[in-house]
Amino acid sequence: MIDSHTHLHLCEGSTAELVAAAEAAGVTRIVTVGTDGASCRAALAAAEDFPQVYAAIGRHPNEATGFDDADLADLEALAAHERCVAIGETGLDYYRDSAPVPDQTRAFIAQIELARTTGKPLVIHTRAADEDTLALLDAHAAGLRVILHCFSMPDRVGECLAHEGWWLSFAGNCTYPKARDLMLAALRVPAERLLVETDAPYLAPQPVRGRRNQPANVALTARALADERRVDYAELERDVHASAAAAFAW
Repeated sequence: MIDSHTHLHLCEGSTAELVAAAEAAGVTRIVTVGTDGASCRAALAAAEDFPQVYAAIGRHPNEATGFDDADLADLEALAAHERCVAIGETGLDYYRDSAPVPDQTRAFIAQIELARTTGKPLVIHTRAADEDTLALLDAHAAGLRVILHCFSMPDRVGECLAHEGWWLSFAGNCTYPKARDLMLAALRVPAERLLVETDAPYLAPQPVRGRRNQPANVALTARALADERRVDYAELERDVHASAAAAFAW
């Protein structure tokens, strides 16, 4: 299985311990995601040290205050690293009042263009901002590979799937009893557009809910998805491997 989105630097335990636990659970690749300069560098360091780990380089909308040309230049330099496989996470977050919306928007558009110039996929964070996020993607991201991380728009799943180059990634919250709409959305996603993630240390799947999440637990979410999709776990595993290879071009 593949954990398409995690934050190793925030998880409990060393990177070596987290990677070993993931490997024991059958997780063969991990994409660890930077949200600011320091965490982007930590992500690249982990990817340099462990062949199973890849990095995504971006500026999270909650970290977008004052985003300027110097910040973009830093991202450009980091994104050139051979172990960087994606740009982001970027997007809009209206749930937390952590960064002014104009700064979030400026950072978002800049990272869309960075994804275009680097030829790498764009990893999207959106929270309480579905309309504006999708509008900006429609306006600026045509032709890009887009990964909707921790998919949270079940009422717009059809609209998202209408974009051929978009992948939908589901985290542990799709296994929660009160999030049935997310699981039903996941059932609508074609196998070749489906990804699975932990977003660790957040959103631990139902069997370990209440604990700090880690990449090994992506297997629990994947098994729940396999059961709901009425397929063998091995089949889902093959499908996710193929989907991730297309999304990340590795």
